[in-house]
Amino acid sequence: MSDQQVNAFAEKHAWQIPFDTGPRHLAGPGDARHVTHGLAAAGWKRASDPLSPEMVLASPDHRYRLSFVPTSGLSAWWQLRAEPTDTEPGWYAEFGELVPAEVLGGLADALVAPSVTGHIGPLDVLGSAGWLINARGVASSPDAACRVEQRAELHEDSLAFWHVEVRDPDRGRHSPRLWHARFDPRTPQHLVNAFVAALADPAPLQRGMYDRTAHHSVTKEPSPLRPEQVVEAHKTRLNMIRARARTARRQQSKPTTTPATSSTARPAARR
Repeated sequence: MSDQQVNAFAEKHAWQIPFDTGPRHLAGPGDARHVTHGLAAAGWKRASDPLSPEMVLASPDHRYRLSFVPTSGLSAWWQLRAEPTDTEPGWYAEFGELVPAEVLGGLADALVAPSVTGHIGPLDVLGSAGWLINARGVASSPDAACRVEQRAELHEDSLAFWHVEVRDPDRGRHSPRLWHARFDPRTPQHLVNAFVAALADPAPLQRGMYDRTAHHSVTKEPSPLRPEQVVEAHKTRLNMIRARARTARRQQSKPTTTPATSSTARPAARR
C-alpha cells in the first residue's frame, strides 16, 4: 500500500468533523478503506481492473479473495472466499451493502493475523456483550434490530451456518431487511467470533454529519475526537496489522524439526 493511498484517506477525513454514531449495526457502511487498507497492510494485492467499479483483493498465498461488487444488483456487496487446501476446507462469507466497514475490518484483521479465542462461540461473545440470548439460541441486540443465529438449509444433511440480519427497529421482525451477513458452515469460528465481537462493541463509530446510515433512529453526537485523531488511529491500526502479519508469516515459515535419530541401527529385540 502506497503513501499516496494513506494520504488520500487522511485528506478526506482531515476536514470531516467526526460524530460518535451508534449502535454499530445501524451506523452505515462508513469508509470501505477500513477494510481494504487493513488487508493491503497485510500484503494483499488488487486482482481486478483498477478502472472497474468492482474491486478484488487477493491474499499473498492466493488462497483468499475479497470482492467488493457495488454494481452487482445483489444484496451481498462484499464476498469473501477461501480456497480449500490439503488440510482445510474452502468456505465463503457474504455481507450486505450497509455492513459497517469497521465491523468487517474486525473480521479481516482476524483473518490476516489470527489470535487464540479458546472454545467460546459467537453466542458466548454476544452474551458477554449484553445481547439477549433466547431459548432457541438466537442473539438479539438491545434494540432488537439485529439478530444473530445459526440456520440450516432445507436439506437434511446440510450443516448449520451463522446468519446476521438487521431490520428496521421501528417495524419489527417482518420489516424490510437493512443488511445481512452469512457465513458458510465451514467458516473458521474465530472469524465469526471476530465479526460479532466488532458488531457488539459498545464503542461508537465515527461518521460524518451527512454520511449514510442504515436507519434514521441511529444516534449521532459530536465526537470528542478531533479529525486528526481519527486519521492517526487509522495509521496506527495499519502499522499494527503490518507487524502482526509479519510475525504470523515468520511463525508459518519456521521449519518443523524432528528429534535426531542415531545412524547406528539397534539390534532387534529377542523374544
